[in-house]
Amino acid sequence: DNEVVDSFIKRFTKVTPADAKKIREQIRKMDLLRVKENDISKIIDILPETKEELNKIFVDSSLDEEETNKILDVIKQFK
Repeated sequence: DNEVVDSFIKRFTKVTPADAKKIREQIRKMDLLRVKENDISKIIDILPETKEELNKIFVDSSLDEEETNKILDVIKQFK
């Protein structure tokens, strides 16, 4: 049973738990008002590579150019 779970996690998880934690911490440090914890979780799940992909996460609000670039730069470090 654990082997099935481990296999599933490896297949669908794009970053290690340690890297996911680092991404979360770096995005939190930016102190962006429009970025909520739930948004950070989605960013880690999806690991968007483009502004368009990132903006799909923010349906209720949109990030400005600088915010978008900062988040994408963090993601690039872990790909």
